[in-house]
Amino acid sequence: QVQLVESGGGLVQAGGSLRLSCAASGRTLSTYTMGWFRQAPGKEREFVGAITRTGGATNYVDLVKGRFTISRDNAKNTVYLQMNSLKPEDTAVYYCAAGDAYGRLLEFYDYWGQGTQVTVSS
Repeated sequence: QVQLVESGGGLVQAGGSLRLSCAASGRTLSTYTMGWFRQAPGKEREFVGAITRTGGATNYVDLVKGRFTISRDNAKNTVYLQMNSLKPEDTAVYYCAAGDAYGRLLEFYDYWGQGTQVTVSS
């Protein structure tokens, strides 16, 4: 089993950047595919992006392609979400998740962090 803790959220102006981190404990992170999801108030949790175990491949939802980048440092047991050119519609609670399958479905992921709030002001 793995425990995940996100950090790095906050308030930023539109056009700004944030880097979220997801630190794992309890089990080696390299065992898992990692995903990032977000949930805005009144909306369902949605897929943002995912990265394979080795970091050799990534996958993003169209809304964030070219602006967000997922990376991982398995030696540090940490996954990152670099968010650039942020927009007010990116405001949400961001979650990292660990799972066995590489994909966009929430059901693919077995372990979730508690989330970190990202607020983008216009």
